[in-house]
Amino acid sequence: MRAPTAGINVTPLIDVMLVLLILFMILAPLKPRGLDATLPEAPPPSAPSPPPNPIVVTVEESAFSLNSAPVADLHALDERLKELLLTRSDRTVFVRASGSVRYGRVVDAMDTARGAGADRIGILGAR
Repeated sequence: MRAPTAGINVTPLIDVMLVLLILFMILAPLKPRGLDATLPEAPPPSAPSPPPNPIVVTVEESAFSLNSAPVADLHALDERLKELLLTRSDRTVFVRASGSVRYGRVVDAMDTARGAGADRIGILGAR
């Protein structure tokens, strides 16, 4: 006859572990996921504001014009552009010149517009 040994019977522990594993496998997909969040309300829709009139610098052989108003020289053009661009959020200036105007004169007008605070400069074709 064998003498009794003091050992742990692991069979019931394995049964309990298997039952817990099956419970967690069944309940894990049912757990709600995500966070509750409170988002700010969107502002009420308002009527869209009309876009501002574009700023157009026209370069001619003997003079410049800003939005069809004649300007004497580059210094006066710079001052008028600074006044116009000071209050605008869109600082785009368009430059229009005919094919007979010297390239350097058009570049001077573009440099003046950039110096007056224009962010973007677009080039328009001649009328």
